[in-house]
Formats: sequence, structure tokens, C-alpha cells
Amino acid sequence: MHSKNKPIGILDSGLGGLSILKEIVEILPNESIIYFADSKNCPYGEKSLTEIKKITTKVIEFLIKKDCKLILIACNSITSVFIDELRGLYEVPFVGVEPATLVAAKETRKGKIGVLATKTTAQSNLFKQTKNKVSPRIDVEIEIGKGLVELVEEGRIKNKEARGVVLSNLKNFKRKGVDQVVLGCTHYPFLKDVMKEIAPEMNFIDPSLAVARQVGIILTKENLLSTYKKPFWKLYFSKKAKGMELLLKTTGLKEIKVRERVIF
Repeated sequence: MHSKNKPIGILDSGLGGLSILKEIVEILPNESIIYFADSKNCPYGEKSLTEIKKITTKVIEFLIKKDCKLILIACNSITSVFIDELRGLYEVPFVGVEPATLVAAKETRKGKIGVLATKTTAQSNLFKQTKNKVSPRIDVEIEIGKGLVELVEEGRIKNKEARGVVLSNLKNFKRKGVDQVVLGCTHYPFLKDVMKEIAPEMNFIDPSLAVARQVGIILTKENLLSTYKKPFWKLYFSKKAKGMELLLKTTGLKEIKVRERVIF
């Protein structure tokens, strides 16, 4: 297979990266994609850096063996602590995802923004460097997401319990008068509708489209845009999450081929 027509590899700690996969399919319809959902080890946000690196390396090796031409790290936790090292270890180009803090700072009208992220992301040097670029006149409230990833993985994104968990995560932002909320985990956009119902005064920033566009930019720069007329989408997993079928339906990705469980 010509290098242009090789697949894009996508790695996430679970199903959250499907929010980005959906956008890639929309704007890059000729691209084949191999997605790996590590739901067995999800969530990554509370794991040690050593654990995250060990797990990630195994999945990267799997995607490289599948002949992926570019690897998208669709996980804020991995990106924040490991992506620079990955770029030094492998020749394949990498695209990561990080909280859109500067976008929120630009859009705020009240001078108060919120970042909803995992513990690993919030404590990373990459996030701290970005946060330091925000004007000191803008208040940046950080909330560590609790229970949100589990709701998405289990497909409980619209029930009564979901509303309670989302409210608990947003109550500090509501109290502080935040008007822009950065969704700092790829799982969180699946709960955006519930968030809007609970906090209509807030704008929730989903980075999915921006990340998909960045994939397109890198492929164009590297002369790797696919010309394939019959692209394929395959999803591998370490554990079949309860919410998989629902999220594939929600994102309109019902045509994706769900492959076998991969055990490392």
C-alpha cells in the first residue's frame, strides 16, 4: 500500500476519542483509521506517569505494526506527559490534544474561565506552561473531573445520575461565575448536552474539530493525504466497554468495524 493510503492510528484511554474520530471522518473522508480504545485501563487520569508510559508504549507499538502513517494521541493525559518523548522515539508524526485554555481566555466576557480536566493533565508541565500564557487579569478555575469518564464508558450519558454527576463537577464554576469552560478530556464532549442544560450560562469548548483539522494540516505538510476511494475504519479494544454501541450510534459511526479484543 502506498504510504499516503496507510491508516491514521488513534489511541485513547477509552471511547472519548470517538468525538475526534467523528470530525476526522467528516473533514478527511478518504482517510482509513485504526482506533484503539484502552477501556481496560481507563481512566488514565489517576494513574502514575510510569503506568501511563508503559501502557501507551504497548499501544503505540500495536498501531505501528498496523502500518499507521500518523498517530493521534486522543487523550489529554497522555499528551500532557508523554507526547514530546514519543516524537523523539518514533519517526511517525504524532498529533496530540490539550486543553484549549487560550481559546477560552480569548472568548471570555467576564474574565473568568474554567478548565475541567483529569488530575494528570492539570498537574502536567505542558498545561502549566499554557496556563501561564493567560493574562493575569483572567481568573482560571481548575476542576478535576470526577465520575465523568465512567459515565461515558458505560453509556450513561443522559440519565438522571449523569445530571447529578455533571452538576457536581460544574457547581464550583457556577459559583465563581465562569462563562467559558474548557473540556480537558476527550470523554467530556459526550456530556456536553447535559452540561448545557445544567449551565446554559456557560460555553463549553470542545477541541475535537480543531484537533481533526490539525491532523489534516500535518498530513498535508507531510504529503500523506490519502487518495484511497474505499477507506476503512476499524476499532480495536482492550475491553469492550458497555457504552461502545451507544457512542458509535451517537457519533454516526455505526459503519466502523469493531474488531477483536487485543491483550498485551
